[in-house]
Amino acid sequence: MNLPTQDLRISLVQGDTLWHDPAGNRAHYAALIAPLAGQTDLVILPETFTSGFSNDAGEQAEDMDGPSLAWMREQAALLEAVVTGSLQLRVDGQVYNRLLWVYPDGRIAHYDKRHLFRYGGEHQRYAAGSHRLSVEWKGWRINPQVCYDLRFPVFCRNRYNVERADALDFDLQIFVANWPQQRAHAWNTLARARAIENLCYVAVVNRVGTDGNKLSYAGDSAVIDFLGQAQLALHGSEQVATTTISAAALAAHRQRFPAMLDADAFELPGMARP
Repeated sequence: MNLPTQDLRISLVQGDTLWHDPAGNRAHYAALIAPLAGQTDLVILPETFTSGFSNDAGEQAEDMDGPSLAWMREQAALLEAVVTGSLQLRVDGQVYNRLLWVYPDGRIAHYDKRHLFRYGGEHQRYAAGSHRLSVEWKGWRINPQVCYDLRFPVFCRNRYNVERADALDFDLQIFVANWPQQRAHAWNTLARARAIENLCYVAVVNRVGTDGNKLSYAGDSAVIDFLGQAQLALHGSEQVATTTISAAALAAHRQRFPAMLDADAFELPGMARP
């Protein structure tokens, strides 16, 4: 079975994002993550970490040559780690809520948020993505997604013998978010469900504070194991924390409890097919 062979250090950056202030946020988050240099493998920032979750921020959206992607490349090199998070980016005349996955050597991958938050009007201002992303890092196969995607288990599903022969699609699933405090119970419940049903680790990173729409955020960022238990849990304050996920523990669980062998096959646009 194709599995990681080394452990992975994950850093959650639970920040209080400034409203519509990309330069200020770059400086703010740079200060938060600077102590992580050489101490982690993966740094996870919240959704729309340069602006907050705002339909109006799209008017100031950068392109792929803008300062925020350059900043992420700089931080990844300084930290010697992957840096990931989402921001509003304009591509071919449309604005996407785009998660960027930036390697220390400057290479990038990206995922455009597929499920736009209709309740908040996101679907009226932004274009939806069409394809799920899987990336490789330190021997781990990782599936990063954005906020509202967490509510859609079919798109989040970890399938067996589809993207990889005789293996599950991914070992770690990530969600970056601006998830309001009033729906915190759903956030915590769904994150644990995704870990249990997908036989994988899940890392969820949410912001804290109050945004320009007067919405409050409790954080509740976490790293959750394949049993649905949080091995790292953050709550209402701005903080950065690191934990190490175990390759051996993941392999042992999948061998002991191979539920993926009994799963239903299906096809879905935007996902690799059998």
